[in-house]
Amino acid sequence: MTVTIHPSAIVDPAAKLGEGVDIGPFCVVGPDVTLGDGVRLVSHVAVDGRTSIGADTVIYPFASIGHRPQDLKFHGEPSELVIGARNQIREHVTMNPGTEGGGMITRVGDDGLFMMGSHVAHDCIVGDHVIMANNATLGGHVTLGDYVIIGGLSAVRQFVRIGSHAMIGGMSGVENDVIPFGLVMGDRARLAGLNLVGLERRGFKKDDIHALRAAYRMLFGPEGTFAERVEEVGRDFGERALISDVLSFIRAKEARSLCQPRES
Repeated sequence: MTVTIHPSAIVDPAAKLGEGVDIGPFCVVGPDVTLGDGVRLVSHVAVDGRTSIGADTVIYPFASIGHRPQDLKFHGEPSELVIGARNQIREHVTMNPGTEGGGMITRVGDDGLFMMGSHVAHDCIVGDHVIMANNATLGGHVTLGDYVIIGGLSAVRQFVRIGSHAMIGGMSGVENDVIPFGLVMGDRARLAGLNLVGLERRGFKKDDIHALRAAYRMLFGPEGTFAERVEEVGRDFGERALISDVLSFIRAKEARSLCQPRES
């Protein structure tokens, strides 16, 4: 398969282009960029820096990919942005490379949908099958697990972790870590339960979902301290995979506190 480059596009000769790459009108591709097989830049896309984009990813007009991080501590270190395969990156999306203070890499997984105006900041780690709706934004050093959905106009504070299969409601401000399978919402987001619709859509067994609900009620119940409830859930449910994922996430607590239900 041949590479197609529109005459109005500017592609540095040092850029690495896979088979079947299609670069549309008025795109700009820098010298340290690698585009995998079948990548398509629709038009007016700017890709720069040490950026790698996986096979069959499509990037829409006016996206800015791989340019200098929005971090005043960045001083030109040779950091990277690595984007996986089969992503849909829509209009005006911005994704920045890493920094020296965050491991030198921003990584985006496979099969994601990044809607218009969404932003992935420096040093973020984004899993597979993630959806970020219009104007959803991640601060620096955020970690998203697989199948996370972030609603439109939501913002995630720097260093926050969001576990796999969690859902963030639209117009939410997420300041604390969100457990796997959690559902949060609000201008200062609080845990509002479990992402039950997402669990059912992805084919999890009903008895596993029922056990997860029971464990959730125990974790965020009124009895004892939170640490005591975590240990109790581990004793009663620790062999179940979904609940084990939640407990592992909680026990790996890092910079932020956990997002809690309002009544907690």
